[in-house]
Amino acid sequence: MDEETEKLWRAALGVVDHAYAPYSQFKVATALCSVSGRIFTGVNVENAAYPVGSCAETSAIGAMIAAGEREIRSIYILGDGPGLTTPCGACRQRLHEFSTPRTLVHVGGREGSRACFSMNDLLPHAFVFERDVQEQSSSST
Repeated sequence: MDEETEKLWRAALGVVDHAYAPYSQFKVATALCSVSGRIFTGVNVENAAYPVGSCAETSAIGAMIAAGEREIRSIYILGDGPGLTTPCGACRQRLHEFSTPRTLVHVGGREGSRACFSMNDLLPHAFVFERDVQEQSSSST
């Protein structure tokens, strides 16, 4: 793991036990690094009225937005299970909203990183607002 990924892993590891998962017993923590270098964390919060709960990625994005940041440089998603815990479809779209094609998405567990994806790997052909498409076109010319 590079230094930034290790910092994100440690930050996620530091909060995963705070996740509220009494129904699934599956805790997830996320740590993201904004382009300014600040790290924001989040955990999943379940609710008896499923699916009213929130994902760890959503919590971390909310913390980043509340702090006035808008762009994710990299993110680490720590799942408390044996397989890869990649973001759900809704969180892939949420992450895409605040990412660039260079944003790296690391996934792993308590023992460390297992895989790394780009946003395009996780969400090819993402939905984008028409204004975003026009801005991307004009910036690439």
